[in-house]
Amino acid sequence: MEHIVKIVRNQISKYGDGEVFRYKDKSTLKYESISWNRLGSEMNAISNALHSNGYGYNDKIGIFSANRYEWVIADLAIMAIRGVVVPLYPTSSEHQVKYIVDETQMKLMFIGNNEQLEKGIWLLNNCKSLEKIIVFEHIIDKKDPRIINYTEFLNSALNVIDLTSLLIDAKPDDLATIIYTSGTTGEPKGVMLGHDNFIQAFKINEIRLQMEKTDVSMCFLPLSHVFERTWTLFLLYNDLVNVFLENPRDVIQELPLARPTVMCTVPRFYEKTYEGIMAEVSKWPSVKRNIFNWAFKVGHLYIEFQKDAKKVPFMLKTKHTIAEKLVFKKLRQVFGGNVRMFPCAGSAISPTLLKFFHAAGVFINYGYGATETTATVSCFKKDIYSFDYTGSIMPEVEVKIGENKEIWVKGKTVFKGYYNKPNDTAKVLEDGWYKTGDEGFVVNGEYLMMTDRIKDLIKTSVGKYVSPQKLELLISQSKYVEQVVVFGDNRKYMTALIVPSFKNLLDKVIELDVKTFESEELVCDPKIIQFFKDVIDEQQAELTSYEKVVKFTLLSENFSIENNALTNTLKIKRKVIEEKYKHSIDKMYSSL
Repeated sequence: MEHIVKIVRNQISKYGDGEVFRYKDKSTLKYESISWNRLGSEMNAISNALHSNGYGYNDKIGIFSANRYEWVIADLAIMAIRGVVVPLYPTSSEHQVKYIVDETQMKLMFIGNNEQLEKGIWLLNNCKSLEKIIVFEHIIDKKDPRIINYTEFLNSALNVIDLTSLLIDAKPDDLATIIYTSGTTGEPKGVMLGHDNFIQAFKINEIRLQMEKTDVSMCFLPLSHVFERTWTLFLLYNDLVNVFLENPRDVIQELPLARPTVMCTVPRFYEKTYEGIMAEVSKWPSVKRNIFNWAFKVGHLYIEFQKDAKKVPFMLKTKHTIAEKLVFKKLRQVFGGNVRMFPCAGSAISPTLLKFFHAAGVFINYGYGATETTATVSCFKKDIYSFDYTGSIMPEVEVKIGENKEIWVKGKTVFKGYYNKPNDTAKVLEDGWYKTGDEGFVVNGEYLMMTDRIKDLIKTSVGKYVSPQKLELLISQSKYVEQVVVFGDNRKYMTALIVPSFKNLLDKVIELDVKTFESEELVCDPKIIQFFKDVIDEQQAELTSYEKVVKFTLLSENFSIENNALTNTLKIKRKVIEEKYKHSIDKMYSSL
């Protein structure tokens, strides 16, 4: 089975009327099921329609939509005609999408709803190659013949062909997709991944993760990202149910309804959840708070044995049983109550946060990967792991540390190169090794630790190197800090732009007798500024003098995708922020 679609067709023949997807019906607001057979019939119908309309081998076809089951059906249908899927983030601007459409000479695009349709119409009129768009969400008033409803397209095949014949000449290294990186620096690059890359990822994750037949996942992160996309295909590989969440902002309210056992996550998800839990706990009477604190003291002792696969002492096991009943079981209801294992990657997460959730019985399987490595390079093992590292290196993946402590990766999951960018490809691929651009180290030939992006490392004017990730992670642990970005490259000391958590700041506004609740005024108030100075000084008390933030500026506006300060995967665009806030940053260096 060297092709993703061949694997899926095999699953369809095996599991037939068994459940594969769930989605929320917008009219009834209830979750509905989709069987393997329905997946197969819709996939075949779309493939036939694509083939009838003249699309086939190596044609680049886009999917510009939020998460929904039709996304995956379109993905598989395109690959079934040996086309190449080009995912596009649903929040991308017209110009971001245009760059990708033009570079790939995309002719056809599937889009999600009215939000993307508005951009899609602009793209039809401004991209020479783009001929048609197919809209998942039913559009009633459509006059443009280039815009086709999904259901209409399903039935548009002029003739039904033997789709299996299209894959007779398929090869394992056929291009399956081009996934464009977020572009934190420079223009985005299209990462070319073959069917062999994905299938190898399935095999090594099957060995490491040991999925269970009863597992149910919720599709929460964008399918346009390699993490959720690979995971979704991995679920099909394992015959597991996937529940689609169209709006990621609804995740907390939908978790108790979907009740997933597994789910891809990012560190920010746990940061926000932790803040919510602790805010609620602070309102409890002292007796209840004391029980909560006792339970977590027990939980933290318990996981020290658990992480090393050691036998838990009888008395601690007894206490843990009580803590489980009184606190942990109730806390896990936040995640739906069925949580077994949540893979997590994308950025740094503090060991403190990891330990908190592990103590509560939420197994965060923290790992490291990249689009260029078909996601996972390392993650926790089920039985033995360490909270201090970014997981254990995956089976059949080689990792070595190159010059400047750079992490190099080799294996069958490493990408084919960047689309139409041979020079960029040559810079990062050497004898099969992918130079990640990340700094890190390996312990005992097993544990991998990613410490920072090499390009992000700051060298002060006095020649000292500072890790911005380490500093930002440290400062953001305060519940009063929503976002922080530090600066200091070729400067004499470190500075920071800080977005306060205005919700959590309200109690301090009252306590400090500040006469305003307006965010624009709060960031300028001397009492609030002094309060943040105290918070920051406390957070960085253990740092060396050259690592510490000396000056900071409070901002009233969040960094977001909309204001171009964050990538579609919520990573900081340092250069964009540095340029946008140049005046504020320069002002912090004008005098000590």
